[in-house]
Parts: sequence; structure tokens; C-alpha cells
Amino acid sequence: MPGTSISQIEVTNVDSQGIWLFVEEKEYFLSYENYPWFKESKLADILNVELYSGGHIYWPALDIDLSIKILENPQRYPLFSN
Repeated sequence: MPGTSISQIEVTNVDSQGIWLFVEEKEYFLSYENYPWFKESKLADILNVELYSGGHIYWPALDIDLSIKILENPQRYPLFSN
């Protein structure tokens, strides 16, 4: 179970290519090609994102967990979706 949310996180844009996520003063682009779970998701569910200690990012309505480490170094953490 994640801890208490301690920092600001915001989805700054959503378009046909992916989403932009602003976390701890840095913006990340999550393309639908690399993060396909978001492509068919409702906008309200994408916007409902939480940041917890340790750089843990969670979308409760989508049950998606990522970390800042994954966003900064995607080549080290290949993601697979069936």
C-alpha cells in the first residue's frame, strides 16, 4: 500500500500521441506507443494521478503504477502489455 501523497504531480496535456506528466519540477512524455494502457482510458481517470514517497506514481482508477526511475530511464525498464 502506498504511503501518503507528499508532492505535486499534474497531467499537463493529453493528445492523440500520449500524455505529458509534470512531476517534481520536470515534465515527462508518455507516448501511447510505450504506455498503451492510457490510450483508451477516460480523461478523468488519466488526470486522477497521485505521487507517493520514493517517486511512486499511481493512477487509482486505472490501477497503473510507474516510478520516476522508469520515466527517466525507460530503456532499463522495458514495459510489456498484452
